[in-house]
Amino acid sequence: MKLSAFLLSCVIGAAAMAQDGLADHKLALQISDNNPQKMNTVLNVAANVVRHYEGLGETIEVRVVAFNAGLHMLREDTSPVLERLQSFGASMPNVTFAACSNTIAGMTKKEGKAPPIVAMAETVPAGVVDLMTLDENGWTLVRP
Repeated sequence: MKLSAFLLSCVIGAAAMAQDGLADHKLALQISDNNPQKMNTVLNVAANVVRHYEGLGETIEVRVVAFNAGLHMLREDTSPVLERLQSFGASMPNVTFAACSNTIAGMTKKEGKAPPIVAMAETVPAGVVDLMTLDENGWTLVRP
């Protein structure tokens, strides 16, 4: 009887976590290079991981954090993967994108105007700090 009560509490706990938006798996992907191949690799990894865990019936959150030259991935004017980003927004709502505010400020200073960032991207104070915070909260960090 004690085992069944334990299992019931585990099921209830898992259901509560699902309702709170807590995913079974959390992956943060870093992009810090202005390299179309690496950008496509990041998107491929995100899509493959999502498909894998969804195929198992498990939940997954993926966050792509762009900083340094990798911010070009999220720029409307220079992204070599803009079309793929737009399709991600429509087909994979559990994949989010973060743009480094420090990098945006540096590009703004250098270019004389703010770079246009895709609407789906959240601006964070610092990309590296965002990755550190995610790591400290149990996310797996990968730099493909």
